[in-house]
Amino acid sequence: MKAAATFVCLFLAAAVCHGGEVKKFTVNADDMAEGEPPKEVFVVDGTIKIAAKDGNKAIMVDPNPITDASAQLAVSAAGDSTIQAKIFASRRARSLPKFGLSVHGMSGYRLMVNAPKKQLELVKGEQVLQSVPFTWTPDTWVLAKLEVKKSGGEDWTITGKVWPADAAEPAEALVKHSDKGLKGQGKVGLWGVPYSEMPIYFDDIEIAIEVAAAAP
Repeated sequence: MKAAATFVCLFLAAAVCHGGEVKKFTVNADDMAEGEPPKEVFVVDGTIKIAAKDGNKAIMVDPNPITDASAQLAVSAAGDSTIQAKIFASRRARSLPKFGLSVHGMSGYRLMVNAPKKQLELVKGEQVLQSVPFTWTPDTWVLAKLEVKKSGGEDWTITGKVWPADAAEPAEALVKHSDKGLKGQGKVGLWGVPYSEMPIYFDDIEIAIEVAAAAP
């Protein structure tokens, strides 16, 4: 569905259970001009553009240069954070890409498809906290979803899943991790490492972020 504007923000007035409010965003590239991304797509590293893909437009990680490309979206969270996106990537001979999503800024959790290792990884900083076997199919759209939610007191639950874009969302997460005392601050992000020297595309991005409650 084409968004009515480049970056659509839907605000939910209801308070969530631990004091904040939730903002929902839909990021759809169809209304963005091809070329350099708008300011709402904040490029941290690498070359990221808006490009045509399969009759629509998408946010594209350009393979030149081959680096850990990333971009941040929406507003900074102050609690729970969820991002879901469609992702398309390709292989070239034996070269395979890495790609995924993140929450809570550059130092937050990342859900990464590590195609060279045939793994789905949950990463924080430079540490792989959890990995599971994952068979990625080149040249097909997949959906990825990463959620970090406060589960009570100082406890947080982190879950991630990836599945074919034409299939129903699986009920169970593929990776799950617990943490304590997170700050829960920072923006969501897109990540891609085009080792295959082929573009990586992101589209139909859905974001739900807990923000601090407005002052009365």
